[in-house]
Amino acid sequence: MPSAIARVPTPHASKYLQQLCKHWTHNLRVEFDDTLGTVTFPRDARGADWPGEAVLTLTATDDALQCCLAASAEGQLDGLKGAVQRHLDRFAFREAPLAFDWQPA
Repeated sequence: MPSAIARVPTPHASKYLQQLCKHWTHNLRVEFDDTLGTVTFPRDARGADWPGEAVLTLTATDDALQCCLAASAEGQLDGLKGAVQRHLDRFAFREAPLAFDWQPA
């Protein structure tokens, strides 16, 4: 299962975690609190031909937001990394673009 992790430096990690999770509650399975969030992307998200679900786990600390993606295929992983970055940059418009340094997990 392809996976990647990024530590995104920001003093507003909890705020961005909550905004992103609330934004995706309308069409995805989401669970979150102030410091931990989980978003499940279904197999057929956005009409993509993905072989299975993908999961984004967000962890907020005082100085960073950790984003961990686990996907069922490499193409799915790459597409979701971009989606996460675009959405978080929208919420963090005052400090965007945020620094994402995706690494294999």
